[in-house]
Amino acid sequence: MKLFLFVSTFLFFINSSVQSQNKKFTYLQCDISASITGNPDTNETTNYPDEDRAWIVPDGLGAKIGYGIQYKKWITLGIHSGIDYKWYDKLVAVPVYLNFGLNPKVGAETRIMIQAGYGKGFALGRGDLSGEYRKLRLGIGSDDFIIFIETAQYDFPLHDEKNVGNISLGVTVISF
Repeated sequence: MKLFLFVSTFLFFINSSVQSQNKKFTYLQCDISASITGNPDTNETTNYPDEDRAWIVPDGLGAKIGYGIQYKKWITLGIHSGIDYKWYDKLVAVPVYLNFGLNPKVGAETRIMIQAGYGKGFALGRGDLSGEYRKLRLGIGSDDFIIFIETAQYDFPLHDEKNVGNISLGVTVISF
């Protein structure tokens, strides 16, 4: 909680000083993603011998939003939150995390996005179930629209598992 208050205050003061210089050093990021998992029924035999089963299947949806500071659209640091829903685990979780990103240009109009996030995750409807939240994201796109793959992990026990993780595919819209 102290870290959250410190980062919030820090971002507020940075934002205030930047606004007085009449330059935009902030960004707003919105993400929508679909998590995927291995199909548990891939090797099941059916009455249809020619039926092929998918190796991966959708496992949930997620949406996140974040606000922070940026330097020349290349480095970002912000506070993000959102909601993740996992179908098979019947889990709705809310992460609140600090996000650090690098977005180097690799072409005239192309950027690679690398982001890492660390914070706290809360399970909704499961009492006081909470734990650490970590994520890594790799994407490619333009200055304001990026397609990504992400791996995230919630460090709280669920259904006899030590932690809950997912792999997601999604899109990011960034407004600098």
